[in-house]
Amino acid sequence: MTELKAYPKINLGLQVLRRRPDGFHDIATVMMPLGGLHDTVTVEEMPSPANFVNLTPTPYPAPTPLFPTESVLEVSGPLSGSLEDCPPEDNICMRALRLMQREYGIGEALIRLHKTIPTGAGLGGGSADAAAVLRALDREFAMELTDDELERLATRLGSDVPFFIRAAGDTHGGAQLCTGRGEEMSVVEVDLAGKWLALIKPPVSVSTAEAYAGVKPRENGPSPAEIILRPVEEWREELTNDFEESIFALHPAIGALKNALYDAGALYASMSGSGSALYGIFDRRPDFIEETCASNDSVFCHIERL
Repeated sequence: MTELKAYPKINLGLQVLRRRPDGFHDIATVMMPLGGLHDTVTVEEMPSPANFVNLTPTPYPAPTPLFPTESVLEVSGPLSGSLEDCPPEDNICMRALRLMQREYGIGEALIRLHKTIPTGAGLGGGSADAAAVLRALDREFAMELTDDELERLATRLGSDVPFFIRAAGDTHGGAQLCTGRGEEMSVVEVDLAGKWLALIKPPVSVSTAEAYAGVKPRENGPSPAEIILRPVEEWREELTNDFEESIFALHPAIGALKNALYDAGALYASMSGSGSALYGIFDRRPDFIEETCASNDSVFCHIERL
């Protein structure tokens, strides 16, 4: 059995540059992994039916196997309800397994997913889970794939999935400037040591399709990788998320939360990805955020030191 943690990300700036001939968009964003919030993925190889030993003497019928012989996805955790309407075979974790089976002929597996990262939040929770499943399958079936091989597989599951393979790798982990669809990556340095991050997700979720439907591509302005080299106090005016304008118009409560983070003293605040989660970066632990969320159980809240 192999167990791995799947950590989310935040986007430090997000530019939507142009629509591509393949229907996707070229973007430029800095993705930074978080370390205090995670889903948990457990993968266990299932025994082959040929390995079952029939211990029941004839003429009695053979017993029902004690273990299932086809792959199973089990979802648990405080936020597992968000996946109730998703058929198991459509879940990105099961899609990751099927991809490995097609490419490498591995056997069936039991996948357990414990959800604590909110969905529809722009935090990449599903992509992080898929990347963890690929890594866990590699270990469970002793395949010894390289990070480059895993990244190439991850690209076929989603634009963000390669980032989570790299973020958990041994050599090129950490914040990345992501371009192309998001799968072209280069390491960037982000100096937020000692700062505090407050993450808030209101009860509304935003789909990626909804976000892209309202965005206006633009190709001007400095890259997020250039802006984050400046002190965080200078990010507010130039480090922008191009999804915010249309999403805030559709969901004013999300925009109001960003303003609330600034009113509370955030050095920088932004929506992550396509939303609906927002984050604020603070000099000190923002305890009031935790208190605010505790009084409204429909709002997700997380605080960690960077």
